[in-house]
Amino acid sequence: MQTVTLSLFRFDRALARLWVLGQMGAARFSLPRVAGLRFWKLCGSGTGEGFTPKPNWSTWAILGVWNSRDHADEGLERRPFRAWRARADESCTLYLEAFSARGHWAGVAPFRPEGTAPDGPIAAMTRATVKPARALRFWGRVPDISAKVGADPNVMFKIGIGEVPLLHQVTFSVWPDAAAMDAFARRGPHAEAIRAVREEGWFNEELYARFRLTGVAGTWQGRAPLSQPHRQEAA
Repeated sequence: MQTVTLSLFRFDRALARLWVLGQMGAARFSLPRVAGLRFWKLCGSGTGEGFTPKPNWSTWAILGVWNSRDHADEGLERRPFRAWRARADESCTLYLEAFSARGHWAGVAPFRPEGTAPDGPIAAMTRATVKPARALRFWGRVPDISAKVGADPNVMFKIGIGEVPLLHQVTFSVWPDAAAMDAFARRGPHAEAIRAVREEGWFNEELYARFRLTGVAGTWQGRAPLSQPHRQEAA
């Protein structure tokens, strides 16, 4: 079965942050050579609730889509993953399996859904290419949505990442179950923003996916993510 990984890395020191900025270019040469890695993206992150236009220079991410869990386990021990973990002050990887996906990322449908929604924790990913002419309206809405996500007692983990500041954005969150996530999506600023997306055409490209969470390796904020019932923030 296809396995998706989201690997997060935190670099606290100035020299390490400069190093990873260089690696955002260098890793593009090593990732295509990793066996079983069929799709990948290198991403920065936002500050505050994790999804804001102001970049967070300490937190970076690599999204990987693998042919199998075995390929993921083997590939994550190779460069650039191993080198980034060695330099990072903290890192973790979430292992995922898609059960629902629609849309495209850079013209590709990267996730191959299989199976059904789990009874337990569920992860949601939204990726969009924002039209430059709509960027101001988009960023006028998003901080309010992000704040509401952060205040929701049900959200277990969240982060906002992106390939290109302001224009290529990804939200990732983990919820205790599908009901809790759907309840948030149907109310308040999130529901209003979805209507605006449809009516005003904010995006050139969209992707929406939901995942089963199959494992976590490493720590974030000093503990294993999702191992405790209280909320985790990735920023």
